[in-house]
Amino acid sequence: MPKPDTPAQKPLPGRKAQAARNDGLILDAARAVFLADANAPIAAVAERAGVGISALYRRYPSKEVLLRTLCYDGLRRYNVEADAALEDSDGWQGLVGFLERVVDADVHSLTVHLAGTFTPDESILPAVTHSAEANDEIVRRARATGRLRPGVTSEDLGLILESCAAISMPDPNRTAQLRRRVLAMLVAGLSVDGDLPGPPPKAGEFAWRWERRQ
Repeated sequence: MPKPDTPAQKPLPGRKAQAARNDGLILDAARAVFLADANAPIAAVAERAGVGISALYRRYPSKEVLLRTLCYDGLRRYNVEADAALEDSDGWQGLVGFLERVVDADVHSLTVHLAGTFTPDESILPAVTHSAEANDEIVRRARATGRLRPGVTSEDLGLILESCAAISMPDPNRTAQLRRRVLAMLVAGLSVDGDLPGPPPKAGEFAWRWERRQ
């Protein structure tokens, strides 16, 4: 029996549709502006987005709120990819695919550039807990395949992702190519036998970066 057609989603009313478009423009512009210069004024975001400053402030009453939204959205994207990795029946491919997707999404550029520029609030705690638990499970499943190098921990994933995020070229396509190249080399290192130098990162060792800069 054929499946019934999915009901068409009703379009948003005019003002709400415009607000949704503006919100997307603002967030895209904010990402570009603040990754280039975390100290840029919020007016630069409005100018890049092509919206009035009043329209921006109606949605984001301060730069603090806008920065927080950007980073929280990045963490939510990270968790979506982590959950997808846990659906893979192959623990090793789940890990590799996860790293590739997060690098392509450029989530960790937000961490590298914006940590310490705003004060996180308690609303992010469930997402932080979820990401930590998912990381642990991704690494556990990869280790169960016998392919993961001894001594690699879930905290090492952050080092890998931030290493890739640190690569930036004027050409976005070239940036993406080089990040994937470096990731491939790092993934190869994950499956090599032998001890790693120094202890792995401790849980929460990098949390200091999210403390508000003076």
